[in-house]
Parts: sequence; structure tokens; C-alpha cells
Amino acid sequence: MHGQRIWTNARLATLTLGLSGLGEIDHGLIACDADGAILYAGPEAEAPTLPAAEVIDCEGRWITPGLIDPHTHLVYAGDRAHEFELRLAGASYEAIARAGGGILSTVTATRAATQEQLTAAALPRLDALIAEGVTTVEIKSGYGLTLADELKQLRAARALGEARDVDVVLSFLGAHALPPEYVGDADGYIASVCEQMIPAVAAEGLAGAVDVFCEGIGFTPAQTRRVFEAARGHGLQVKLHAEQLSNQNGAALAAEFCALSADHLEHLDEAGVAAMALAGTVAVLLPGAYYFVRETQLPPIALLRAHGVPIALATDCNPGTSPLTSLLLTMNMGATLFRLTVEECLAGVTREAARALGRLDQIGTLEAGKRCDLAIWEIERPAELVYRMGFNPLHTRVRGGR
Repeated sequence: MHGQRIWTNARLATLTLGLSGLGEIDHGLIACDADGAILYAGPEAEAPTLPAAEVIDCEGRWITPGLIDPHTHLVYAGDRAHEFELRLAGASYEAIARAGGGILSTVTATRAATQEQLTAAALPRLDALIAEGVTTVEIKSGYGLTLADELKQLRAARALGEARDVDVVLSFLGAHALPPEYVGDADGYIASVCEQMIPAVAAEGLAGAVDVFCEGIGFTPAQTRRVFEAARGHGLQVKLHAEQLSNQNGAALAAEFCALSADHLEHLDEAGVAAMALAGTVAVLLPGAYYFVRETQLPPIALLRAHGVPIALATDCNPGTSPLTSLLLTMNMGATLFRLTVEECLAGVTREAARALGRLDQIGTLEAGKRCDLAIWEIERPAELVYRMGFNPLHTRVRGGR
């Protein structure tokens, strides 16, 4: 519990659905109650009579919802800088993966680390996100690939949320890669994911959603379906790494299970887009990975727009294909590489990112009843947040009214 607060003399980008653009309000006010929930967000002139509270003069600064990173692999050990050098010399991502590099090299390092070491290694990455106004971050497992190591990774991620004032949303990604002990027996590994790992993760309340890497170098649609059925059987949501390197029709499969999101999507076709639209599945685009692996196939942005599929943006922070810890730079990449608008980029790291995590009822916009997560910026117009590269204009970050 803490005191009530009012932020006055602010310009608001509320991101509220139904308002045009970013839901901009020139002479805005935000009030939050003692429990950290927004009481009012709107024009100062229309504010109701509010209880006595600490008043903060924003001096004309802009306020957006706290930023949300809806797709990260933040917890891991080691790094893959050597593979970066190999790729610069001409090796492909697939070739490196098949030679024992890629995800499996991170698995080896992560298995060797303790839970405390994993949390400590991830803290600087998390701090970089927090410093840019991030108040909620999704973190996936997927570098353990044994029951004990996956649980260790998820517990390390949960500990990050206890070490810092940030909301950590956990996803179980046991079906990320085939571990070395299961070479030649992908179905056997998927059985262990479904019959041992998912029940244990659910029993400990360690994840709200289950993710799968559905790809030629990952798992097949049939194997993905088995994981989704097991997740649903334990009351967990599903999401999917889909259509990153090839079209496996994963997005349509994800939509069939009313997945929260399908992520990457460079090779998505119109049938997949239509299925996502019908299911309300969010498209999470990851321009950092597109940039880093020098992908040339753009996600079908025009189709996503035409079908009304919500678009979110995320860093995809991971050691191999997107060692990115800046959501501000992610927005710039979304605009420059994918030609998203300023409005789409800002909605993509607030409202639509919240939707991709199944949290839009709690966060992602500035409106009464939601948690008072704010980012207060030293900018003249919201476009600056997307336009600048390597520059952080954050003035204050507020989470739960504090």
C-alpha cells in the first residue's frame, strides 16, 4: 500500500481502443489510488473531484503506458559472439545449428549454470529494458531441455521479478530444440515435454503459457499439436514461434487453439493471416531477429493490416539471433525495416503487447481500472520514441503508481 498520486500538466498518449491515433490528450491528468490502479486518465478539465493526493507536475512531458516486451529469452548462460563471427564469414544459421552450435551451445552453458548464476547473468539485460520504461516483460525457458533445467530456468526468471520492480510473465518453451540425448527421437522428446514437463510446470505455477518452435529445424506441426493439447489439458495458454524460416502453417495451427500470439511470421501466408484474424491471435513481430540474421523475406504487413490482425513488437532478446535489449530500438527497426507507422510501433509495445500476453484487461493503455504503469518522456512528440536510435528520453518510470 502507498499513497494516492496525481500527475498533472501532462500530455497523454492513452492508446485507448476506439480513440483515433494514439489517443492523445494535450492537457491531461492521471490519478491513481492507494492500490496502484488508475482512477482517472483524461483531460484535466474533465477530471472528477479526486481525493487528496501527492501531486506531480509533469511540466508538459508526455506519458505513455509503461512499455511491454512480449517475447524474450532473457535467461540464459554464455554468449554466441563466436557464431556471429562465423556468420559474418558466410556460415548459415542452419549450418551452425546442425554443427552443434545455435540453441544447443546455449543449452550446454545453461545446464552448467546454477539458478542463481542464471538470474545474475540476466539482471543487466533486464535492467537495460527497465531503463527504457519497460514495466512488463515476458521471459521464456527453452535452454534447459530437461525437466530439472527447464524448471531451473523458469525459477531464475521468476526471481528476476522479485529482484526488480517489474512484472515478469513466464512462458514454458521446452519444445525449443531437440536435446542431444534425444537425437533421432524427436517424438520421444515431445512425449517427455507433454507427459513430464508440462504437468510439473503447471503444478508449480511456473508459466501461464506454453510455446513451441515450429520449424524445419524445430518441431513439426503434428508435434506442436501434441504440445498444445497437453498445455490446454493443464489449463495453460499457448503461443508459437511460427513461419520464421519457412511456412509450416504453424500460425493457422496456433489459431486453431486460440493462441495468444504467433511470433516471427516472415513466411506467413494469407490463409494463416485469416486464421489468426478469426481467432484473435496477435502477430508478434521481431525485427531484431530479422535484422540480425539478415532475413530478406518481410512479414506480410499489408495482409495483417487488411485482415485486422493486431501487431505487437518485441526484442526477442536471445544470445543467438537477437542479442537486443532495447525496445526503443526495436520500434525504430519496426518502422525502418517493416515500414510500420509510429502509431503501430507504439501500440505494438503497449496495447498490442499486453494483448499478446493476455493482459490487456490489466495493462497496456491509460484508462481507469488498469494498473498505473507509466513511462514519462522528455519529448516534444511521440514520433521521437520511434525515430531516434540509441537515445533514451525516459524521464520517469512508474509501476503500480510508484
